[in-house]
Amino acid sequence: MNGDHGLHAPASRRLALLAALFLLAGCSFFEAQPINRGNKVDPDSLSELVPGTSTRADVQALLGTPTAKATFDDNRWLYISQVTRQRIARVPGVLSQNVVILTFNQQGVLQNIEKLDKGDSLPTTISSRTTPSPGTEASFMQQLFGNIGRFSPGGPQSTVGGGAPSP
Repeated sequence: MNGDHGLHAPASRRLALLAALFLLAGCSFFEAQPINRGNKVDPDSLSELVPGTSTRADVQALLGTPTAKATFDDNRWLYISQVTRQRIARVPGVLSQNVVILTFNQQGVLQNIEKLDKGDSLPTTISSRTTPSPGTEASFMQQLFGNIGRFSPGGPQSTVGGGAPSP
């Protein structure tokens, strides 16, 4: 039979083609590339830091500037990194997450090194409540007609910023 194509092809051929497409869909060729975010700390550099002897200057020389400092404590430096990959609808999925917390004393000497990963994170929920802001309850008509008479056309007697008429 000449020209067996598409739906007229033998069932085994269609099944083989379908299986090949299914296997190809699982290939990493179609998967989004991982994206590195933040300041990833090199484990070898981190091992060079010694609590009790290393200083802030030593830490910055080895690890660079911290991603953040604790909000109410300048003696806690945070190095935060994530590896993410885009998922369906461009939502980022976190593949790995690492946080290194360095604590210094008042003299700037390293006191403690703490390492956290994705397993140490806590789930959070987003509140659906809204905070009311005063002055936003005006109706469309109030907004439309509310400014009538507040501004006068340009000229020598116009007011600027609600102040007294200009001379």
